[in-house]
Order: sequence, then structure tokens, then C-alpha cells
Amino acid sequence: MRKDLKEILDTYYQSKNHPGEITEAKPDPLLVLGQYQDDELFEEIALICALLSYGNAKQIVLLLKKLDFSLLKSSVEQIQNAHFPLYRFQTSQDIQNLFIAIYQISQTTRIKDVILAGYAKNGNVIDGIHFAMQTLHTTLLTLQKSCAKTTKSNGLDFLIGKINPNPKGSSPLKRWNMYLRWMVRKDCLDFGRWGGEIATSRLILPLDTHTFRTCQKLNILKRKTYDLHAAILATEALKDFDPIDPVKYDFALYRLGQEKALDTI
Repeated sequence: MRKDLKEILDTYYQSKNHPGEITEAKPDPLLVLGQYQDDELFEEIALICALLSYGNAKQIVLLLKKLDFSLLKSSVEQIQNAHFPLYRFQTSQDIQNLFIAIYQISQTTRIKDVILAGYAKNGNVIDGIHFAMQTLHTTLLTLQKSCAKTTKSNGLDFLIGKINPNPKGSSPLKRWNMYLRWMVRKDCLDFGRWGGEIATSRLILPLDTHTFRTCQKLNILKRKTYDLHAAILATEALKDFDPIDPVKYDFALYRLGQEKALDTI
């Protein structure tokens, strides 16, 4: 079955690994992000897109289309005076403050360098993610002290995420791991801007509730708790099929569940 499953996943990966899989009829955040590939702040734009990518794919795309990413090249004052939409758990001010924090970080460094600084300690992407999360939280706290309009909130904390050193029971960090997938991997869908900086074998599956159920149904994952430990276990299982690039199966697993194709396997 494992050999058969590898053939199924490889075939499905090949069939989904082309630009035609990202359309208005098949919405995905990459539909919007792909329009900014030549932007000098592409990785900062990508992070905003990733952190806001939760919920219904169609609604995510509609939200991302409303955002003026050129504000990341303006000033804190201009960002504060701009209009931002609200989205689910986030107020318009939450999204505005996310823009301000990422703008502020980009004035002195790049998001890639922040993540790589954390990653370099042990070659662990979770360390890189945690360091980036901490940097965002610290930046917001600093801004809060100097600017009354910049405030912390539950909605903003949800966007950035909470740091938990124990993978059992903690968030799968789906949106952060998806961001790394976009930045590190290179194929027809992922951009591979950081190729060579982080090995694809180090990536962790961006596990959401849909791919979690798909992995369970395919016996890739036996763990019943949806957490970071489950994402790590699923990634290790996928290394049986491709030890160098296990996360390449992420989009295929997502589409398998979304298209209800599991019943045909």
C-alpha cells in the first residue's frame, strides 16, 4: 500500500503542479501573491498573505486583493492614514498594525534574515519561525510604547501566533510553514526564493484541518490530535516517499481532500 500510495501522490502532485491549478475558479492565496513576484518586498508581501490565509479560500483571495501592499514602501504615518478591511478575527486596525510591524522590520533587515537567524542555531525551521514571531511581537510592543494608535490585540496575536516550545498540543503553525514552503521550494507553484538557504528536507508540512483529515484517511498519520507534533509526524511519513522534498505533497494532499478524490483511492 505504501508503494501504491507513493505512486498515487506522485501522480497527483504532477497533475496539480502547474499554474492552471491556481485560478479564480480554484482560488488560492498564490493567485494574489503571484502578481508581486517582481516586487522588491516580495517576501514581506508573501508573509502578510500567508498570515492572513485562514478560512475559506475564496474569502482569503477577496481579502488579499483589497490590500495595498505598496504601503510597505511608504511610511508609518501613511500606513496609519490608510484604510484596511477587517477579516474574521481581525479588525481593520489589526491588519494595519501588521503592515506597520512588517514595514518597521523591513527598514533594518529582511524577513528572510530574521528567520535564518533563528534557523541557524540548530538547523530547525521551528526555531526560525519562533524567532520571527518573537521579532514581530517585540516590534509591536516597541511601537505600542511610542505610538498610541499601535495596540496589541487578540486578533493580532492570532495572526502572528504564540510561541510554544512543546510541539504536543501547540499550534501546527500552518500559515508559517506554508510561507516557508512558498519561499524555499521551487516548482510551478512555489517560488523558491530562498533556495540553498534552507534545505527542502527541513521543511514541515503546513498542516491544516483538511490535510490533517486527508493524512489520517490515507494512513499517513495516526495521531488524532491536530497539533505541531502531528505536522512533524506527517512530514516524517512523507519522507518515505521523498526524503529530499516531502512537503511537495502538501498542495496535492489539499486538493485530494478538497476535490473529494479520496473515495477513488
